[in-house]
Amino acid sequence: MELHTEQGLTEALQYIEQGNPVHARDILGALLENDLTSTELIFTARCCTFWTHAVERMEHIETPYERGESLLGEWKTYLSFIAPEKTPYEPALFAVQRGVFSRALAQYQLLFDDREPLQRADAYWRAGICYKKLGQFDNAKNCLSRANDIHRDFAPLIAELADCYCLCGEDRPGKLLFREAFFLEPERIDLNFLDSALIRRLIERTAEKGYSGPALHVWLPVYGVLWGIFNITRELRSQEVVKLKQDIYALENELKEPGCEDTVVMPRLINRYFWLIDYYSSTADNSKKINEVLLKIKILDSTIYDLYVQ
Repeated sequence: MELHTEQGLTEALQYIEQGNPVHARDILGALLENDLTSTELIFTARCCTFWTHAVERMEHIETPYERGESLLGEWKTYLSFIAPEKTPYEPALFAVQRGVFSRALAQYQLLFDDREPLQRADAYWRAGICYKKLGQFDNAKNCLSRANDIHRDFAPLIAELADCYCLCGEDRPGKLLFREAFFLEPERIDLNFLDSALIRRLIERTAEKGYSGPALHVWLPVYGVLWGIFNITRELRSQEVVKLKQDIYALENELKEPGCEDTVVMPRLINRYFWLIDYYSSTADNSKKINEVLLKIKILDSTIYDLYVQ
């Protein structure tokens, strides 16, 4: 790459990182007139065009929250847009990520003083995602913790907090929180914003087994246990044990119904069996009850049973 082109590309990347893809597009357009073979230029220009249109659409949105949501939605579309690219230009990817999440963060920060608690929690949650994507993990953890203090037992939020702990090298609380999140409502967790190596590897390995969509989400905690990733447990409260047994009873009955979507119901049930076994293991003289649950798992899926008891 010629020096002039390299300097121009560096300048364009700086504008993209600052959230100004329009100016970057003008620079890249001029560079491409003299160099149509540079893969770095071509890829960066494609990214720039995508985000120029995204920013233009955002400018017509009235409220800060909706503008932020628009950018996060565009990010997921962008991931699909670049997925076929075999050799993406890493500096362009980094610049885009910085620009997008800096812009989105600025929108959510405007809502930190919202009087409505759940709306304020939502703003902190989204801001936490942005800080995490910007590599500011302490700020991310602070925002996500504040959101969690307001909006308890919300799986998507807990998963983001777990991801943040793992990114900070605090795997033990991260594993515990991931296990909690994928127990509560696995289908509601947005996998696009989870970045830690621990969860990305689990997602990739589970997807390699052919799962996608809702099935992928509900099988993740099952394989998380089988592969020793979701291996941090806690003592259940008495009301949680009652609720766990009620859920198991309901899922067992649902699985018997004609036309049941067993690819989703069965892993949810198996995961709850795992939790029940953990509970029985923490109490005295419950080997008979543990064996009863193990037999239920074996009847449901002998392969899962073999992996669990090995």
